Amino acid sequence: MSETVHASAVVANGEALLIRGDSGAGKSALALDLIALGAGLIADDLVALSRVDGVLVAAHPTPGATEALIEARGIGLLRLPAAAAAPVGLVIDLARVETERLPPIRHWRGLPLLHRPSPLHPAALLVTLRAGGPEDPEAAVPSHLRPAPPRPKLLTNVGESAENG
Repeated sequence: MSETVHASAVVANGEALLIRGDSGAGKSALALDLIALGAGLIADDLVALSRVDGVLVAAHPTPGATEALIEARGIGLLRLPAAAAAPVGLVIDLARVETERLPPIRHWRGLPLLHRPSPLHPAALLVTLRAGGPEDPEAAVPSHLRPAPPRPKLLTNVGESAENG
């Protein structure tokens, strides 16, 4: 069974990066940045998703397509070779801005999910895809190297208590 979703998808090292977000969120712009760094375009705006042997696969919505169109806002439509379908290795949701420096591990349909980092670093996304997703910061950093939790202020108004005593 296949479904078509509003997204863009690129492929690097045999794995797809699925870029989700509302219209105007920057899906095509991010895909173009990733293509400039060596990724291939699977599809822009509409992506076919299907499960093959339990693996989520991204493909062009037109089976057998050899070309794909992508919008370069302010420039126009660009026709590029369509990359073959590929298993999805990473999902980024541009509708949600990441506010944490070391965000928790998130998933979408069992796949690593990132929210939009600010600033957006396309090269870091390709490296994350190649690495198989981000590491859990709690598991990756030994406890003795983690920042200490904030300590309560133990001595408040010391001078006042001596004067009032």
